[in-house]
Amino acid sequence: MQLLVVDYISLIIFFSCWIGYTQFSRVKAKNTACLSRCLHQHRIHWMRQIFDTDIKVAHASLLANLERNVAFFASTTLLVLAGVLTLFTQVDNVKEVLSSIPISNDNNSLSIQVKLSLLALIFVMAFFQFTWSMRQYGFLNIMIGAAPFEPNTTKTHLLDYAKQMGVVQDQAGHAYNYGLRSYYFSLAAIGWFIHPLLFIFASLSVVYVLYYREFKSRALRAIVDGIESLDLEGFNKYGKKQGE
Repeated sequence: MQLLVVDYISLIIFFSCWIGYTQFSRVKAKNTACLSRCLHQHRIHWMRQIFDTDIKVAHASLLANLERNVAFFASTTLLVLAGVLTLFTQVDNVKEVLSSIPISNDNNSLSIQVKLSLLALIFVMAFFQFTWSMRQYGFLNIMIGAAPFEPNTTKTHLLDYAKQMGVVQDQAGHAYNYGLRSYYFSLAAIGWFIHPLLFIFASLSVVYVLYYREFKSRALRAIVDGIESLDLEGFNKYGKKQGE
């Protein structure tokens, strides 16, 4: 493969950071306040409000804004992927540009193609995540359209229906988050073109940024305070049930 040992090590660390953080965040979210856990409570409360009005234009508008963000990244991902694939025909030019960087590692044509393949794989995965998120938002729109008008409902089956709508919205949000995470790690992968050690440092830096924003950010504290500020007995009781 004409790759150095440090290249293989950096690639292993890269995937370990990506896969490891994904699994870590899933486990930690079960018993720790984080963005995904707290937003789940807000989503259930939002879906509970669906039954209070027979005019759902406002809810549809909010969902349309969320879908618009996902659609933007989905279309952008295709453009980026096209650019990466185009670089396969310009390997010699890429090698010349990299050789002009003082700290750049020695790159041969095959190693550049391997690194471009990694970038292409990342953006293909991102595209699948964004499009799956878009589809799930479409499913949620259908469920909202099917929701009955039952103001101040305490019916168990309707509360369960709100929970299921919250789950669908959660899954759409997770897919969107995974797509964005692919963008973060693609920036780390660019460091591999310059030097494997930079690749390792960038991978670890991405994990730190993701962890801080998910579990320690000011936005998270505001969202947690927002849950406490709602102070709605029915919502808190229902939210506790979902916290498991």
